[in-house]
Amino acid sequence: MNTFHIHIEGQVQGVGFRPFVYQLAHSLGLKGTVSNGMDGVHIFFNGNEGLAQNFYQKLLVKRPQRAKILRHALEEVAPQLFAGFDIVESRNTGRANLLLTPDFGLCDDCRQELHDPADRRFGYPFITCINCGPRYSITRRLPYDRERTAMAPYTMCHPCQSEYDSPLTRRHFSQTNSCPDCAVELSFWAKNDPQNLKFEKSTSDSNDCISLAVNYLTLGKILAVKGIGGYLLICDATNPVAVATLRERKHRPSKPFALMYPNLDILQKDAHVNDAEAAAFGSIESPIVLCRLREIPASGIDVDGIAPHLHRIGAMQPYTPLMELLLSNWQKPIVATSGNLSGSPIFFEDEKALKYLGEFVDGFIVNNRKILLPQDDSVVQFTPGHLQRIVLRRSRGYAPTYIHQGLPDWQASVLAMGADMKGTFSLQHAGNTYISQYLGDLESFDTQENFEKTLRHLLHLLDARPARVIVDKHPAYFSTFKGTELAGELGVALEEVQHHLAHFAAVLAENELLTSKKPVLGVIWDGTGWGDDGQVWGGEFFLFENSGFDRIAHLDYFPHFLGDKMAREPRLSALALFHDLPEAEPLLRHHFTEKEWAFYQKMLARPSSLKTSSVGRLFDGVAALLGLQSKSSFEGEAAMRLEALAMKDAKPKGNFRLLPDFSLNSILTDLIADLLAGVDKSEIAFHFHFALVHWIGEIARQQGVHRLAFSGGVFQNSLLTDLIISELGEKYELFFHQELSPNDECISFGQLAFSLLSPLTPEGGPNRARVSELQNEVSL
Repeated sequence: MNTFHIHIEGQVQGVGFRPFVYQLAHSLGLKGTVSNGMDGVHIFFNGNEGLAQNFYQKLLVKRPQRAKILRHALEEVAPQLFAGFDIVESRNTGRANLLLTPDFGLCDDCRQELHDPADRRFGYPFITCINCGPRYSITRRLPYDRERTAMAPYTMCHPCQSEYDSPLTRRHFSQTNSCPDCAVELSFWAKNDPQNLKFEKSTSDSNDCISLAVNYLTLGKILAVKGIGGYLLICDATNPVAVATLRERKHRPSKPFALMYPNLDILQKDAHVNDAEAAAFGSIESPIVLCRLREIPASGIDVDGIAPHLHRIGAMQPYTPLMELLLSNWQKPIVATSGNLSGSPIFFEDEKALKYLGEFVDGFIVNNRKILLPQDDSVVQFTPGHLQRIVLRRSRGYAPTYIHQGLPDWQASVLAMGADMKGTFSLQHAGNTYISQYLGDLESFDTQENFEKTLRHLLHLLDARPARVIVDKHPAYFSTFKGTELAGELGVALEEVQHHLAHFAAVLAENELLTSKKPVLGVIWDGTGWGDDGQVWGGEFFLFENSGFDRIAHLDYFPHFLGDKMAREPRLSALALFHDLPEAEPLLRHHFTEKEWAFYQKMLARPSSLKTSSVGRLFDGVAALLGLQSKSSFEGEAAMRLEALAMKDAKPKGNFRLLPDFSLNSILTDLIADLLAGVDKSEIAFHFHFALVHWIGEIARQQGVHRLAFSGGVFQNSLLTDLIISELGEKYELFFHQELSPNDECISFGQLAFSLLSPLTPEGGPNRARVSELQNEVSL
């Protein structure tokens, strides 16, 4: 009898792969073993060549729903006889070479059992199976087995152990398996004195916890609830006083709050939900999905308090059994926003949450299962016209898995540190790509500490030692500093990659264009990036051809002053853009005091070497000119309001004028003329978007290219994306990000992609891809 070995690599641990192999082998009468290893799943079995091939093909075709196979191999090995087919102990030796499974939301089977009075897990707030529940956030070591996770302290009761051992159940080798008799403990903590911030445990009965939570919500109180990736702050979304109180306590004046809905039916009465949005809402990843509000939401949510000045809400389903129980009792939407201080990461450790969130909330719902890696909720949207998916935040449910075909096959460990806004890092290791969850803006000490902790944890899990570290060229970025420090510690090569080239490389790699024989025009628009000429870039056109990058055009430079203050105050962008146009003065002056106006005029009159080509700041300036936003309370607020205003117009009006020369000055002059002529502001906003799309078309025509790729935070704008598809889609091949966000979250992956175009030289340094400077500037 011959003996065969099958090796499966990819996302194959924590997805029920071993039970699947066991059941398939038994159905075919095979004898052998299956086990987890540091490099995936290993199967040894007896059989002839025909049976082996049949088994192999069935494994690949019928694989578990959550499994993602990257590589696989079948080989004949030295003979070994097996008496039966068994799942055997995992092998925890060798080099780690597998994808890490993300956290999953509640599956339909567990949701049904949760509400079934006849089921022994009826009402149990931590019900899971092989198809759902936490994975990445509780993994301490590899391979993925219970003793190497945060579930290690919980000993299964006899019925749970029997399920775990039985190949006939959904909980066969389910590492998160538990029930009310061997439970993860839930508890409700309330203030022992309304005058202080000290909380004490009031009950550990899960039913009482749910009842108390519903009572608190009814009274308009705010709760902190521990979820999969950290604490959420929740309140009644239909209670304006509760919403306003949460805003006041969290010092969050206008940034939209996410909502959690009991089910899709209730959401559809509040918002227009298309099929793509409904599918994302109900998916196992359970992201926040942006949906367009109905004119009168049936639930009575406090629209002005939840999403001020906007036309969409962010909605997600209850993705944990605890929240499913709470929302099924409550039957109304709740605000569900990250439990953090302004600028800090989400709290996930109970002691710190009780200490620092106490001033925000009236009660806590806590459980005693540790979260090892915090994660925020992911956010996605679909453009209204063409349903183009845009990832706004990639975190819980998606990270750190990234399945790709677009990178060179590079076996060495390479670490990319990303940017400071929308921080992430990426690691290429043993042929696999890992992209961290969204880690926030790396300005505060707490966020920097969380970035370092998450990075060290992943390197530890994979036992990875990077042979190269890649950073952004911006000298003041924390990620650049930390990457430089780490490269020094490891004694390895350090490489710098320009910010916008990283954006371009990311969208190229995601669309498998790094080896494209046809030239690709990269349209890279964002707020800020350190340029190779020492200026602040952000409105760039690059040409990718023959593995090289050329900067072939950009938005006309305009003054950049007052540093980050300019990004926080759209009125300053407006002043920088329009200060040379006397007719703009009456439209701008009301944004400033007399003293401010005089001071800023003097600043702009002085010769300045620092300029910017930022389309992000252009959006800010136009928003301020139209009176939408003078100062922003969160990043992107002015651009979001400008998009919302433009969405009120469905198409260009008859009097719309396409500008023949596409210069920045002519666009600005045209905007002012329309305003002074009394043209409706929504029409002006729409035509501004439309003009930018035609600028892209004009650059593409001049360059004679037919492939266009888009990246940068500006392309989070769903209207702009729809217009690009409508106006340019028939003539050009268009490439957008698919699984990654166009914002700075993709920078680390782009750094990786750019660097992997250039293998290490024999001396250990990077042999960089060709990057040419602009020869003949092509202005807007």
